[in-house]
Amino acid sequence: MNHWDEKFKDETYLYGEEANQFVKEQFEKGHGSIACLAEGEGRNAVYLAGLGYDVTAYDYAEEGLKKTKRLADKHHVEVNTRLADLTIENAVEEGAYDYAVMIFGHVEEKSQPTLFKNLIHAVKPGGKIYFEVYSKAQLDYGTGGPKKYEMLYDLEDVKNYCETNDVDTIELIEKEVERHEGDKHNGKCRVIQGIVEKK
Repeated sequence: MNHWDEKFKDETYLYGEEANQFVKEQFEKGHGSIACLAEGEGRNAVYLAGLGYDVTAYDYAEEGLKKTKRLADKHHVEVNTRLADLTIENAVEEGAYDYAVMIFGHVEEKSQPTLFKNLIHAVKPGGKIYFEVYSKAQLDYGTGGPKKYEMLYDLEDVKNYCETNDVDTIELIEKEVERHEGDKHNGKCRVIQGIVEKK
């Protein structure tokens, strides 16, 4: 059992049951397929399924995926789940989705390029990718996210991860926002938000 399985074993939804605010701002009722990477306990996947999308949640933690299914049942929606190590190349079927979403998917710096490659390659040409992650400046805020500097993101690195995977950047910005998501994300924080389109 990995670290995330241990964390997610608790019945409580550590990051709450509500979708991330950035996700809520970007999506409205619609259709099409969405891959949610590093989806944890399923809050964003369930929300998107409720809007009418065909959603598949990918995560490394089986316990997180079980909670995703429970949350989907609670809201009477269907979410597909896939157990996957997203730090390994080709962990997600290439070009299978219309959209990809990753919210607070944090891995060691050495694995970040592969994670972003999986995220971007999940969508078809013309597909859009949305992400929000904590920047390295988040350590000074202490309101959520990894406590290790190497597991946070640098804006220039993220730009590079995107550029090396053949996308058009619609928006890529580092900014201060307020997040209240369960017990783990509370208060002002520093994030990197991106919207890119696969060429």
